[in-house]
Amino acid sequence: MHATFVEDFFGELVYQYGLLTLHTPVLTAGIDDRSVRSLDDLRAQAARVEAEWAAFHDEVMAGRLFDDAGTLSTVQHLNGFELGRFLPSFALRRENHIGEVITGADGRIAYLKTFRLSEAQVRRGYLLTRLAASDWNLQAAATRLGQTPAAVALRLERAGFGHLLRQDILDHYRASLC
Repeated sequence: MHATFVEDFFGELVYQYGLLTLHTPVLTAGIDDRSVRSLDDLRAQAARVEAEWAAFHDEVMAGRLFDDAGTLSTVQHLNGFELGRFLPSFALRRENHIGEVITGADGRIAYLKTFRLSEAQVRRGYLLTRLAASDWNLQAAATRLGQTPAAVALRLERAGFGHLLRQDILDHYRASLC
């Protein structure tokens, strides 16, 4: 993991989990000493352990951190560094992160800050991205979501976005469902 990620969040997370009484499994990577007969065998075992840890990191620890279907926007350039902000694809029922990343000219990450979204935040983001992809047209968004415009309007209201619709439109859709 990137050092800034660990420094910013990991300490607090370890502290919070330390307050829980759940048993935490030990994460170790061992070398099979029965198969080590030479220095080359030891190197092969070390390479195997390194590959296993790299795969564990990429699949388990950071597997859902970056979303290939998400977006990354460059915000600013300064002295060979680039600040980018990323949004997820707002895929439902999976981990979604938003955040910022600073990369150097060589592409290495100098700073990383992410926030994992709650399920409610993901649902709200999903709804807004579908509405935006429909050019903010309620009928088109409803078609895209496989719902009626009234259902989408009330879904927007329940998600806290009722203010995006004119009150008379919202009242019309509310009355049509009664």
